[in-house]
Amino acid sequence: MRLSTRIALVAGTVVPLLVVASGWVLVTLVGKDLRAQADQRLAARAQSVAVAARGLLRATSHDRPRAEQARQRKLFTAALDVGVRLTGPGGTLRDGPQPAGPVPPPGERTRPATVRSHGQSWRVLAVPVDGGGPGARGTLWLFSPDTAREAQLGLVRRRVLTVALLAAPLAGGVGWLLAARAARPLRRLQQTAGGLDPYTSAARLEHAPTGITEVDDLARTLQTFLSRYDEQAARTVEALASARSFSAAASHELRTPLMSMQTNLDILEAFQDLDAADRAETVHDLRHEHARLLGLLVMLRALAQGDLVEAESFEAIDMAELADEAAAGLRRGHPAAEVAVHSSPGLKVHGWRPGLRSLLDNLLTNALVHGRSAGAGGYVALSVRTTGEAAAPGIVLSVDDRGPGVPPQRRADVFRRFHRRPDSPGSGLGLTLVAQQAALHRAELRVLDGPGGRGARFQVTFPAERPGRPRHPALPAHRDWLADPAERPQGFHKEHP
Repeated sequence: MRLSTRIALVAGTVVPLLVVASGWVLVTLVGKDLRAQADQRLAARAQSVAVAARGLLRATSHDRPRAEQARQRKLFTAALDVGVRLTGPGGTLRDGPQPAGPVPPPGERTRPATVRSHGQSWRVLAVPVDGGGPGARGTLWLFSPDTAREAQLGLVRRRVLTVALLAAPLAGGVGWLLAARAARPLRRLQQTAGGLDPYTSAARLEHAPTGITEVDDLARTLQTFLSRYDEQAARTVEALASARSFSAAASHELRTPLMSMQTNLDILEAFQDLDAADRAETVHDLRHEHARLLGLLVMLRALAQGDLVEAESFEAIDMAELADEAAAGLRRGHPAAEVAVHSSPGLKVHGWRPGLRSLLDNLLTNALVHGRSAGAGGYVALSVRTTGEAAAPGIVLSVDDRGPGVPPQRRADVFRRFHRRPDSPGSGLGLTLVAQQAALHRAELRVLDGPGGRGARFQVTFPAERPGRPRHPALPAHRDWLADPAERPQGFHKEHP
């Protein structure tokens, strides 16, 4: 049912009810006013009639027939259009309109009362009369019929019902016209929104304020819904692209270790009498290729997670605490390594905890692998500090090693996907994942010379927290680190001082 029809039905029902209720109040007030007017007229007539009644009672008590007849005519003349009944020692005298038959008296009172007789209502006023002598006392009754008042009230009731019956269709029609006119902006909004198809067109809802709060609020709600739809559609496209890139990268990079493993398995199957040294070497190659496969899958999965993470997953993270956890994990995996940590408590970054932990783990592992020249166990120094800027202090995370370092001309390549030295045991994705997380956290990533010009320093500078910063800041628009680097703009810095 249309909104205008609903409003018309409501108006056609409510307005007649309001008219009837108002008419009932009006009839009640008019009835009271008419009764008050009748009572005032009855009281005024009682004053003039009481004079003649006293004279009649005196003439009756003195036994003066001629005076009694004259006073009686005067009494009836003064009564005019009201009924009169005089009760005295000599009997009851009545004249004019009054209830037929005996009517139980309402009792002597100064205010009129209502009595009913044979279905008719009368207003009755009882007035005590004293003729001024013994045997000259009585009661004067005045009767006024309520016929005129009831007729007028009946006329008002009929007119109220007539108005209510006429108001029903009229109110419904006017309500429908007004509702239809008021609903025009809503219909235009519906037509505009109904013509939008996110699958075939990029057009979105354009709405000019109408001044109608409900319509404008609905338009803003639709615009918000469509914008969120666009965001989710874009994230879906990114997710599909990440899945395709994951599949392509996995199939490309896993082909070589799988073929090597197949070759080693063929050797073990073909040469059953292979000597122990050759068999051990072949098994060692298989284990190495298996570890490489597992590392590749883990890194690819981590990259895919970074491409799909949402801003709601970000939280305040204590970087000093996270650095201690990462260093402890490295020590457990490499007991012979020397790992130095320099940090201050309370340095917090608004970030994604799994991503930041992955960034730390890969930087530490990279420093350990490429700093082996310092000794059999390797050396890694991890530092977490502030930038030293008083106005907006950021947080600087740096990882130092004592290896051969990274030549300046190669610093732009170390973050590329699957880029690694020929003798590197890694997957070529560790530093790519570091670059992804730096870009995801709006951090500046730099490759520098190590302290004293020895080794390499990987430095990540996180931006300072600002008081007005939203709880869930916007993430980078482009996050496809599984795609070909030639198609992906670099969102980080690789500088040499």
